[in-house]
Amino acid sequence: MRTIYGLLGLVLSTWLLSSQIATAQKSDAEDDNNYSTITTFGLTTNTNSGIVGGFSFRQSKQLSTSFFGLPQYRYLSIEVVNVKHPKELRSSINNVGSGYLDGKENYLFVLRPQYGREVKLFQRSADEGIAISAILAAGPSLGIIKPYYLEVAYGNQTRTVPASQVNGFATSSGETVTGAGGFFQGIGESKLTVGLNVKAALSFELSAFRNNTTGVEIGFLAEAFPNKIVIIPNTDPAGKREDGNRSFFTSGYITLFFGSKK
Repeated sequence: MRTIYGLLGLVLSTWLLSSQIATAQKSDAEDDNNYSTITTFGLTTNTNSGIVGGFSFRQSKQLSTSFFGLPQYRYLSIEVVNVKHPKELRSSINNVGSGYLDGKENYLFVLRPQYGREVKLFQRSADEGIAISAILAAGPSLGIIKPYYLEVAYGNQTRTVPASQVNGFATSSGETVTGAGGFFQGIGESKLTVGLNVKAALSFELSAFRNNTTGVEIGFLAEAFPNKIVIIPNTDPAGKREDGNRSFFTSGYITLFFGSKK
C-alpha cells in the first residue's frame, strides 16, 4: 500500500512540476511576442560593393492587423551604400606603394530610404530558436556622384587632380599617377540623381538576450536611375563615354544587424 501511495505521490509531483514548467514557458513565449517595435543598425554587403558595402538602420513596428493570420509590421529602413562598377580593378605603382582604381572616374554613393511590410513567418519559442520574416519594401534612391581623385607627380611636385584629367597613366602635362587622392576630395563637386528601388528579403532574427536582437537579412534589390551613371567611362573613340555603365542595377545583399526590442 505504501508503494502505491508513493507512486501516486511521485506521479502527482511530476505532473505539478511539468505544469509549472509549461506555464512558465508559455509565459516566456507570450512575453517574447509582446515586443511591438524592433530597432536595429547593421553592416551590409552586396554584389555591387566590397566586403563592407555600407550601413543601414531598420525599424519594424507591429500593426494591429494581420496578413493571412500572420503578424505584420510596418518596415522602415535607411541605408547608404557604395555602388561599384563590375570592372573596377585596383592597380599599384610598380607593384608597391599606393594603389588606385585604374580607369575609375566617379564614385557612386546611394542613400535609400525604404518603406514596406514585414510579415512574421515563424516566431521564436521563448529564448530559443530563430524568428523568420519576409520583407517587401521600396523607396527613392538618392545617388551621389562624386569625382574620383588621383595623386600625380612631376619631378618633386605633387598634386591631386580629378581622374577625368588623367589619360591612362599620365596627365596632358606629363605628370604621372602616384596613387589615389583623399577620399573626401571632390565632395563639393558631387552631382545628384534620383531614382527608385525595390527589395524583397528574408530576415533571420536570433536574440541573445530577451530585449536585444541580432540577425541577418538576406535579399535581392533592383534600382533604376533616369540616366546611365558613368563610373568608369568608355575610352573607345567609336563609342560613347557612358557605354559599359548602367542606369539599372540589380544586386543580392546580406545585412548583419543588431539592436533592441521594446
